[in-house]
Amino acid sequence: MSSMSRLAVLALALATAGVQAAAPQVKSQAPGYYRMMLGDFEITALNDGTLDLPVDKLLKENQPGQVLRALQHAYLGTPLETSVNGFLINTGGKLVLVDTGTAGAWGPSAGRLLANLKAAGYQPEQVDEVYITHMHGDHVSGLMLDGKPAFPNAVVRMDKREADYWLSAEQMAQAPAAAQGGFKGAQAATKPYAEAGRLKPFDGAVELVPGVSARPAYGHTPGHTVYVAESKGQKMVFGGDLMHVAAVQFADPTVTISFDSDSSAAMPQRQKTYAEAAGNGEYLAFTHVAFPGIGRLRPDGKGYIWLPANYSIKP
Repeated sequence: MSSMSRLAVLALALATAGVQAAAPQVKSQAPGYYRMMLGDFEITALNDGTLDLPVDKLLKENQPGQVLRALQHAYLGTPLETSVNGFLINTGGKLVLVDTGTAGAWGPSAGRLLANLKAAGYQPEQVDEVYITHMHGDHVSGLMLDGKPAFPNAVVRMDKREADYWLSAEQMAQAPAAAQGGFKGAQAATKPYAEAGRLKPFDGAVELVPGVSARPAYGHTPGHTVYVAESKGQKMVFGGDLMHVAAVQFADPTVTISFDSDSSAAMPQRQKTYAEAAGNGEYLAFTHVAFPGIGRLRPDGKGYIWLPANYSIKP
């Protein structure tokens, strides 16, 4: 090969080296589930996806600029990309799902709970009971899939105050026109379960299956409920929408949000749940804390520090 030919080959190799070395960016996350043990119970967090929320406009701050300062302190901004999580509790005797996600009704970045349930090793037909913390669309919409029950063998349960409110034609008629879509969505999501005799509201504090109880936390909605799983002295509280923005409401639990139907009732429920969990070392599992949304609290002045659950691969 002549010296000129060798130079041409070298030049071509140098010109194409960068192209060959760069792999295309994948731009997708791993399946959104996280598993841990709570005594003898297996807990699986399921990510439905995320929603972009203008939290600076939704939260009711106590001092001007409080929300933006807290977000900036946490290296966050607005709109805030906010997780939507559900949780599976396998007691060994029952498979229980707490909340069902959006079913894609709130945009393409959410609606993944069912796929992540399957990725986690379960099938929707295996779910025995579905517990709804409240009937806002990002918690109840996932009950349905393509017009059919997403969990065909499950009993669906929520506080009777929640059912009486959202499933009432009279309450819907009294609501502002902009809010009536929420009623229609809740009614559509629960209708086939009701027709099959598998919609079974409960009244207040009650054990639903051995080791899993309902506890009233009214305020965010008329029948908002938290669920408590307890096994071998370990406890986890599934707090629903007692929490929306971790960067703000852990440091200051008195900050409320416009989604509350009664903020004056919702705020003390949040304060009580935080204080009990921090005092007893209980796990908390929240719908809108960054996935997997499971951790514990330490008191810090008038607020709390959030300590996410330590990652483990041990069974």
